[in-house]
Amino acid sequence: MKKIHLGLLLLAVFAVSNAPAQDTWYYPPHGAEWESRAPRAVGINASRLSEAVAFAEAHEYSGPRDLRRAILEGFQREPFHEILGPVKKRGGPAGMILKNGYMVASWGDIRRVDMTFSVTKSFLSTVAGVASDQGLLQNTQAPVGETIWDGTFSGAHNAKITWAHLLQQNSDWSGSLWGLHDWADRPPREGGLDDWRFRELREPGTVMEYNDVRVNVLAYSLTHLWRQPLPAVLKTHIMDPIGASTTWRWFGYDHAWTTIDGYKMQSVTGGGHSGAGIFISAEDMARFGLLFLSDGKWDGKQLISPEWIREATTPSAPNPNYGYMWWLNQQGPRHWEGVPENVYYAAGFGGNFIVVAPDQDVVMVLRWLEPSEIGAFVAKVFEALP
Repeated sequence: MKKIHLGLLLLAVFAVSNAPAQDTWYYPPHGAEWESRAPRAVGINASRLSEAVAFAEAHEYSGPRDLRRAILEGFQREPFHEILGPVKKRGGPAGMILKNGYMVASWGDIRRVDMTFSVTKSFLSTVAGVASDQGLLQNTQAPVGETIWDGTFSGAHNAKITWAHLLQQNSDWSGSLWGLHDWADRPPREGGLDDWRFRELREPGTVMEYNDVRVNVLAYSLTHLWRQPLPAVLKTHIMDPIGASTTWRWFGYDHAWTTIDGYKMQSVTGGGHSGAGIFISAEDMARFGLLFLSDGKWDGKQLISPEWIREATTPSAPNPNYGYMWWLNQQGPRHWEGVPENVYYAAGFGGNFIVVAPDQDVVMVLRWLEPSEIGAFVAKVFEALP
């Protein structure tokens, strides 16, 4: 028995000694050129990685580069849909692949600032995480109406909605915000206006429905929780500490303003569904992904607790592929074949992705890759990994 235990101990020591320690990772300083490593130097098959990059470059998002057109055409089934916030024309395919923080591949213009659509939701979730870590948000299972008492969560149904329900997009919040109705956002293909308006409400926590009005209700609620604009919160607690550039912006709709403590401030959106959301470069997206890969720590400083990251990447009851505004590669409708189940990612319209692979110490950032091809791309990258 002693020999068996000694052998197991030696194996454990060997495994730990060969695992890359986070203090040996690379964290790019603010404003510096991102340090790179040759794929072979970190055990990656260079030719297969090149094939994956070529695949991304060859499968550009098929929608127009004029994103005003892309938005209006992509959501034309929705009644009353219009552009309400900033929009800009996009660039071409771009992306980065990191291993232990070092860049092992890049393509396109990785410093171009573009809309990132629903990738914004993962940033919004992180603002909630910082609030949780600091004690502002003491319990995600608490009803939001205990904090936001202005009528947004009034009524028997909305009063049941918790912060977790909003973060998991399974609240079925009912109402209007900034003149937009929850039932008009991605309505069912069957029925008409009256069917959608007077539908039977689902019990909060039982059915996930991707809905930007309800996401913007979360952003509005967090703005009042923090009592300051969310871009300022994100800048102070996340983006400045990770050395992000000064080029990113987080917008709301042009008319989405609220007053807190006598100050008028904009309530931002969780995506670019009607314009607005976060405008950002691939490099700054990669920094954000690297922060999550390293369990919320940046160069020795803990910015988000590992406990929050675990909570945010835990499957929700009605959808195993969704956590707190992070998509999860669990078995389910969104599962990518050939990719580990603990991989998780932020995803946005037009093929914008931040993919985090914890066991492989890899981050991938994709801009303007055809969404139907993202799983194939990620699988190709995994074929190149050791």
